[in-house]
Amino acid sequence: MGSRLNPYIACNGNARQAMEFYQQVFGGELEMGTVADFGSPESPDADRVMHARLDTPDGYTLMAWDVPEGVPYHPGNDVAVYLGGDDGELRGRFEKLSAGGTVTMPLEKQAWGDEAGALVDRFGITWMVNITLR
Repeated sequence: MGSRLNPYIACNGNARQAMEFYQQVFGGELEMGTVADFGSPESPDADRVMHARLDTPDGYTLMAWDVPEGVPYHPGNDVAVYLGGDDGELRGRFEKLSAGGTVTMPLEKQAWGDEAGALVDRFGITWMVNITLR
C-alpha cells in the first residue's frame, strides 16, 4: 500500500460523538475501539476511544482517539483538516460541518479563483475547504 497521510484528531472524551458526526457528514464505514477493547478493561480510561477510523466512499480517511485522563489536551488551532477538490458536494459538507460551530472565513470566491472557506466545528476542529472552480 505504501505510505498514507491522514488527519488524526485528538479528542477530550468525545471521540465517539465526533466520529459519529463525521460519519453523518461524509458517510462510510466507521471502526472504533475503546481502551478496554484493546486489552485494558481495568484502566480508568477503559471507556475512552483508543482508536477510531472512518473510511468514506470518496476515499477520505479520518482517524481519532481520546487523550487519556491526566495527559494535557490542547484542542484546535495547531491542526487543520483540509478538504479540497471540484466535488459538487463540498458546499453541503461545509454547511454540515459548520452546524454548531463557527465559520471563520465564509465559503466564497477567492483571489486565486476558487471558492474557499474555513470553520471550527462544534468539536473544536479547524477545517479548510477549497472548491476548484472550472
